[in-house]
Amino acid sequence: MSPQKGLALGYLRLIEEGNLFQGAALVTDFRGIPLDFRYTEPISPTRLERILYGDALDVYIREEVILESLLKAVEVKPSLWVCNDRKLLEFLEEHAACPPIFLESTSYSPLDAVGEMVPQPEAGAYLVQVDPISAPLKLIVPVGTGEDAVKSVASILIEAAASMELLEPFARIKRALEAVAAGEITE
Repeated sequence: MSPQKGLALGYLRLIEEGNLFQGAALVTDFRGIPLDFRYTEPISPTRLERILYGDALDVYIREEVILESLLKAVEVKPSLWVCNDRKLLEFLEEHAACPPIFLESTSYSPLDAVGEMVPQPEAGAYLVQVDPISAPLKLIVPVGTGEDAVKSVASILIEAAASMELLEPFARIKRALEAVAAGEITE
C-alpha cells in the first residue's frame, strides 16, 4: 500500500531543562521525510517573571509562548499532531486544526494482528499494534474522542508505520535542537 498523497504527521516536542524551555515542530510525510521544521529559541524566565507569574509561568510559556507560535508557524499542516508529553494534549485539542494524540512505546508482547486495538483502563488510552513485529504502541486521545475518530487515527498510524518508525522523529527533533544550541546550524 503506498502512502496517501498529502497526508503528513506533525510531531511536537517541548523540552524543559532546568530554567530553559524550548519547543519544536517537525512535519513529515509517511516515509518520515521532513516537510516542515520550526523551533523556538530557548526561553529562560527571569527571577522577576517567576515571581510575577507564580505557578502559572510554566503553563504560560509552554502553551501561549511556545505551542501557539509553533502551530502558527508551521506551513505544512499535518493530518495528525503527535506528542510525547501528555500535558500538551489538552492544549492541542483546543488549538490545533487536526486531531492530537499522545504516543509512546511499550514493552508488551505484540498483539495478534496489525490494527488490533486494546482499550486501557486510563480514559482515552489504547494499545495499538501498528506493525506485525514490534510491541504495540500506547495511544492516548483526548477524552471524549469518538470510536470512529480513534479508528481513523489508528488507521493513519498503521499506514505511516508501514514505511517509517513512528516515534523516531522525536529523537531527530531533540538532536536538531541540540545542534542549533551548539551553534552547529544557522538559518
